[in-house]
Amino acid sequence: MKPCRRIRLTASILLGVCLVTSALALHHLDRIQIRAKFDEVLYFPSPEVIKRLSLGYDGLLADVYWTRAVQYFGIRHVLGSDQYPLLGPLLEITTVLDPHLIVAYEFGANFLAPYPPYGAGMPQRAIQLAEYGIRNNPNDWRLYYNLGFIYYLELKDYSRAADAFARGSKVPDAHPFLKVMAAQIAQHAGESQMAKLLWMAAYQSTQDRDIRANAACHLRALVVGEDVTNLEKLASMYRESTGRWPSSFSELEAIGMLGGAPVDPLGQPYKLLPEGRVEVREPDRFPFIEKGAPLGYIPPSQKFPSSNGGGA
Repeated sequence: MKPCRRIRLTASILLGVCLVTSALALHHLDRIQIRAKFDEVLYFPSPEVIKRLSLGYDGLLADVYWTRAVQYFGIRHVLGSDQYPLLGPLLEITTVLDPHLIVAYEFGANFLAPYPPYGAGMPQRAIQLAEYGIRNNPNDWRLYYNLGFIYYLELKDYSRAADAFARGSKVPDAHPFLKVMAAQIAQHAGESQMAKLLWMAAYQSTQDRDIRANAACHLRALVVGEDVTNLEKLASMYRESTGRWPSSFSELEAIGMLGGAPVDPLGQPYKLLPEGRVEVREPDRFPFIEKGAPLGYIPPSQKFPSSNGGGA
């Protein structure tokens, strides 16, 4: 047998052995998955090991692990869990397998950073993910925006937020609002004003329906907060002037303190309660409001029973 034929035959045998071994390993993993709870299964915690076992199909396997990360977060979020022990490792594996999978950085950071019930409450892990994304995709301005977003809204670290926005503003084709936000923070703009700017940027910079809906919901909550603050101030001013609280907004209209019956961002009239307290009529439509909800109100997102289970 000629040496070249012997080499080809040996290579073919080795390839066949590798394929059979991979098939058996995948079959074994599927059997394990059937027997185990989803959130307790992380077959290989090391991204490097998984990368070596992928036989060059890094991108395909990254998609698989990204899907698992989304499912894992979604299931535990719906169940009201405040524990997400495998979320970080799943996202790490995903992005090591495919460092250019931008969606994993964008959504992954949004899963990790917010505190329960809206997320996993791991902003530092989200920052690590965002910085890893920036190192591998230094010209994608969205990653700098996500990083600044986490620093500003979750950690209240305004100097690092401004630095992230400033860094992002310098990459090619960066959106102009990055420079605007960096300047606003440097000028110590009001927190409500900055939050509006951030959520408006989130709404305008994507076509993803879920992200836009989430941003719009936060923007409405901010408007409610401003409305309630201003209306309660007017009620307090009325009391100082007349010696009693107003019984309705019409009393404020009658003396020119209001130009009309105030309504919330969805068009429903606000309620004026005794002692000048102002509330929205349908708080479930404003899950992120910090002002204007009835006393003792629990948002729908917090009504699920908490699950502290799950393990790695």
